[in-house]
Amino acid sequence: MPEPQPPEHPTSARDYPLEYIAQHIGEERRMVSVLGEVRELVFGAQDGLVSTLAVVATVAGASTDNLAVLVAGFASAMAGIFSMAIGEYMGSKSKAEIEGGHLEREWEEVQQRPFESEAEVAYLFMQEGMDPEVAWETAAVIARYPESLLATMVAKELGLSSDDQAEAEGSPLRGAVVMGASFAGGSAVPILPFLFTEGLPALALATLFTGLVLFAIGVVKSRWTARFWLWSGLEIVALAAVAGIAGYLFGGVLPDLLGFAGVV
Repeated sequence: MPEPQPPEHPTSARDYPLEYIAQHIGEERRMVSVLGEVRELVFGAQDGLVSTLAVVATVAGASTDNLAVLVAGFASAMAGIFSMAIGEYMGSKSKAEIEGGHLEREWEEVQQRPFESEAEVAYLFMQEGMDPEVAWETAAVIARYPESLLATMVAKELGLSSDDQAEAEGSPLRGAVVMGASFAGGSAVPILPFLFTEGLPALALATLFTGLVLFAIGVVKSRWTARFWLWSGLEIVALAAVAGIAGYLFGGVLPDLLGFAGVV
């Protein structure tokens, strides 16, 4: 069955097939859902790369013991994986529960005080610049359909979507898995060179690999942020460089300032 297509020369909104409109809205909603997972993926990988590089750089600056660097790197990675995953799960779950509570209260208002809900919608339309009479008429039409009245209220008053609530309630676990897995993948990059070499060569490779992966993340992210890919990639690399340099300097300078030598 061919996909519905928009009219070539529309003269009114009614010229658009409802099948096409439904398909278009469905695609946009799926894109928003994917962007949420992309955010978790980018944030988890970026944090895993930067935080782990900072740890291994700090330990490498304070110690010549490669095992100490590996232990610190793996410990930081494991702590970060669980911390990020649990934090994402609890944050997403709490957000879904709070939004669900708001929706329930708004639905009770629509059912028990429909005229108040209608007045709120009319007022919100006026705040957007709609003519008062048109606002009242539009709100009166919407108020004939309680579900449409609820959707309009929560969207304009609270910035929520009643259609997305069911999906939001099922996403915390998925988001936690994506966040934890992306952090694990990112944290592995700065650690790997220390499995095959040690000292400054290992740290140089860890920094190089981390920079390349971060640059790639920035480039991929620019696809959704509409920023120039080069600046998007360089921005993330610059932030990681600051973290890595600071970690190495603190690891090398702090032991002397505190009056003890690095672990040999």
